Amino acid sequence: MPAKPSFPVPPGAVDCHMHIYGPPERYPVAATNPSPVPLGSDLAAYRTVQARLGLTRTVVVQPTAYGADNSCTLDAVAELGLDRARAVVVVTPETPEAELRRLHAAGARGARAFMLGGGLVPWERLLDLATHVAPLGWHVQLQFDGGEMPERESLIRSLPCPVVIDHIGRFHEPVRPDAPPARSLLRLLESGRIWVKLSSPYGVSRHGPPGYADVSAIARALVAAAPGRLVWGSNWPHPNAPAPKPDEAPLLDLLMDWAPEEAARHAILVSNPAQLYDF
Repeated sequence: MPAKPSFPVPPGAVDCHMHIYGPPERYPVAATNPSPVPLGSDLAAYRTVQARLGLTRTVVVQPTAYGADNSCTLDAVAELGLDRARAVVVVTPETPEAELRRLHAAGARGARAFMLGGGLVPWERLLDLATHVAPLGWHVQLQFDGGEMPERESLIRSLPCPVVIDHIGRFHEPVRPDAPPARSLLRLLESGRIWVKLSSPYGVSRHGPPGYADVSAIARALVAAAPGRLVWGSNWPHPNAPAPKPDEAPLLDLLMDWAPEEAARHAILVSNPAQLYDF
């Protein structure tokens, strides 16, 4: 039987990073999509995961599969309800303001900038994107190889809106917490305007499950530095992970190691995402 978390998940807990994929006849895949689409990963399948983990709210992140067609993501948010769901969508600096307002009313609170293939906004346009969405109170959600953190730090600091960095920094070459790329991430986090998602430790770990020791060392350093600027995400359905896919309950249990104090876990799961995503 699938596992359940080993600690009491507090009411109001939020899964801040997951994706929904719908039937291809209804939601066609974009020509820019770089990887296979995990069919069957629809909202009904996610609801069983959500119930098993004891999570209350969800942030649906637009996958690269659909480019800037946010229909599948927003349909999922509409079905979940705005009291329980938000979206991070894909837009560009050219997206009309009226469309941004429509997306906001539908639950969007962030713009995804994916820098690893299949993304629509390159580094050279990131400032334009941030400037475009800042008046709505949105953040920019940024995913890239954390090894580039030192050279990207000044640009990220300069953006006129909050920034959320995915997947514990996603250091493709795992580093120690005192290495320059990790120190750069810690400086950004300590600035008070940058957030980090504690998600997908399996994506780059060389140590592997169950503890993902190399990535967990970074996560513990982030929690020690700024527990009020961290959120957690399942990364369901783990689109780029090989089979067998990770079990979400042990991933959630890692918070017991990363954030041993109950108050910090409550902030990461409940109060921080409520602030970031305007619940």
